[in-house]
Amino acid sequence: MDEHRTSPRHRVLKAGTIEFSGGVLPCTVRNLSDSGAAIEVNSPLWFPDRFVLAIASEGWRRPCRVIRRNQRRIGVAFEKA
Repeated sequence: MDEHRTSPRHRVLKAGTIEFSGGVLPCTVRNLSDSGAAIEVNSPLWFPDRFVLAIASEGWRRPCRVIRRNQRRIGVAFEKA
């Protein structure tokens, strides 16, 4: 399969959170690159197309937008702050 990403993604397994409008949902970060990530949520609850992805163990937070949804797996692209 051809790779269309602007930067290579690396497999990770990190606890993260989706933060938006005062709400916080837990997620698992499955892969990560300089330009985006793939995350999994426990249930396909609604959340907005733009949110902040945070990894507390790394003190890391990035604004992002959803580019793909497939049930519980979400692909996001990082936005410039």
